[in-house]
Amino acid sequence: MARAFPFSAIVGQDEMKLALMIAAVDPRIGGVLAFGDRGSGKSTAVRALAALLPTMRAVAGCRYQCDPDDATSWCEACRAQALKGKLKSHRVPVPVVDLPLGATEDRVVGALDLERALAHGEKTFEAGLLARANRGFLYIDEVNLLEDHLVDLLLDVAASGENVVERDGLSIRHPARIVLVGTGNPEEGELRPQLLDRFGLSVEVKTPDDLLTRIEVIKRRDAFENDPAGFVAQWAKEEARSRKTILSARERIDEVLVSDAMLTRAAQLCMSLGTDGLRGELTLMRGARAVAAIEGKKVVNEDHLKRVAPAALRHRLRRNPLDESGASVRVERALAECFAA
Repeated sequence: MARAFPFSAIVGQDEMKLALMIAAVDPRIGGVLAFGDRGSGKSTAVRALAALLPTMRAVAGCRYQCDPDDATSWCEACRAQALKGKLKSHRVPVPVVDLPLGATEDRVVGALDLERALAHGEKTFEAGLLARANRGFLYIDEVNLLEDHLVDLLLDVAASGENVVERDGLSIRHPARIVLVGTGNPEEGELRPQLLDRFGLSVEVKTPDDLLTRIEVIKRRDAFENDPAGFVAQWAKEEARSRKTILSARERIDEVLVSDAMLTRAAQLCMSLGTDGLRGELTLMRGARAVAAIEGKKVVNEDHLKRVAPAALRHRLRRNPLDESGASVRVERALAECFAA
């Protein structure tokens, strides 16, 4: 099995790394979209996160990796097992499933197992990528090139946490609690605004313009390719520390307090930017709370809001023909005005 580049060893790209950490701590954030230059480390960071994540408990033998501690999310087979008192669990890696650009809808949502149907005359459900990704991450490289109907389907499933298949005489409903992670190059096309808004965080990934940073990136990548095992071992302590940070943040996040004053700031910021709906405030609040949990803080402060605001809001802005400033500049300007007092 190929080794992944250590998450802790990634140089720069702090916004993308923080966004992925937030998604790992609080999957309710709604996924992460990373747009930027080719060869800037987007795919490397996603695969590095997969290797970093701690294992999770799952029902033994369940094709959906159901959570043994959450009966509300069990599939029918797990409910039947629980009634018989035969529910057993084991630890498994958090799934990170790649969705190829050429994937069909059947492969994504699942379909009738034709081989079994023809050989035995049985109608059996062949699970798709959504089933494999339950309680984990579904990674889409070049998400801006994915067919619109598939993106719509994925976002609906991500929002509902359930996959419903009604076709070929099958009626299947199974848990599909997934975190979408999409990467892409804006030069190859943009996502529709409706779809952009459904992603929790959107980060801009740029090629480093600092000489020393570029040199360090090259040195680390070269060291990894020459001796993957040795390089991974060199960063093992940092990876263990990051893994512990994620676990600790997950445990304390529900105890982190978001005061009315901070909610007021979040709402004022979204109103000044003219974002539609309330997803902006919700994402900003959840993201700031996750950052506070990562830092071991018990209360969200202004710095937490400021750190997550660009990623939470830049992709929710309406186009303003009278303002040619980029989305990031508009968010930074609104932050300066909102927090000036």
